Amino acid sequence: MVFKDYYKILGLETSRVSLEEIKNAYRTAAKKYHPDVNIGDNLAEERIKDINEAYRTLSEPSAKRKYDRIWNAHNLTKRTFKPNGKESIVKMFFGNVAQKIDKEKTKEAPVKGENVETEINISLYDAYFGLEKKLSLRTVEGNMKTFTVSVPEGIRNGEKIRLIGQGKPGKNGAKNGDLFIKINIQDDKKFKLKGYDLYTDLMITPWEAALGTRVNVDSIEDETKVYIPQGIESGEKIRIPGKGYKIGNGSKGDLVAEVKIMVPKKISDEEVEIYKKLKEVSNFNPRNSNKV
Repeated sequence: MVFKDYYKILGLETSRVSLEEIKNAYRTAAKKYHPDVNIGDNLAEERIKDINEAYRTLSEPSAKRKYDRIWNAHNLTKRTFKPNGKESIVKMFFGNVAQKIDKEKTKEAPVKGENVETEINISLYDAYFGLEKKLSLRTVEGNMKTFTVSVPEGIRNGEKIRLIGQGKPGKNGAKNGDLFIKINIQDDKKFKLKGYDLYTDLMITPWEAALGTRVNVDSIEDETKVYIPQGIESGEKIRIPGKGYKIGNGSKGDLVAEVKIMVPKKISDEEVEIYKKLKEVSNFNPRNSNKV
């Protein structure tokens, strides 16, 4: 698995930064690579996933401490094995002896275990509010093992949760690999997730569409009142700001309500007479090219 430099992803040069500096860096990066600003840019879409992953890790103290140990080890390795550095000086003075020692070390060098990847499906509500989920997987030895996975609230579809040390065993005393769990968010019967926006259907009556009205619309957390303009048609969309999916910096996407005008299947005799009267007095004909 390729090492991800979370500090570099957020535009930070060092790990010695405060939580406030991490938050500010996250806001700047998230704004720059937000899907609404980079429509159709797959690279930006992947980048925003890395930015969210980096922020979740570095903003949580215990997760940051674990990551910093990996980060420091990675950067120490890069600094140690440089051309013409101490390693070259040793070889210059000790020649074949140093080479022999290197070969012996290579034979016994610890090898980190391979990472393992899997995926799980969760509901839109669980993704929005977060949850702890127990997951049973078969190990390489063929035994079943149960893991407790903490899914953070507002996780993005396709993001991965990392369980450190739960992958394949390492060799020669090396650490185990990690377990990566890809999250697949399932659409709800009422809501569909698109980016940070939630889409829902708004059912209204023909007379509400013709006259205009105010109606209550359910969001994922509560309900809100929206204005239906006079003469609205099926298929038109009403956008309700700040009632969508969690973005991660305290803000939310929008709730988009698609209007569907519903006609009653059964009507009373009185309603029949009213519709007949309306037919007589109305000049409206949607099949004409010029609608009144």
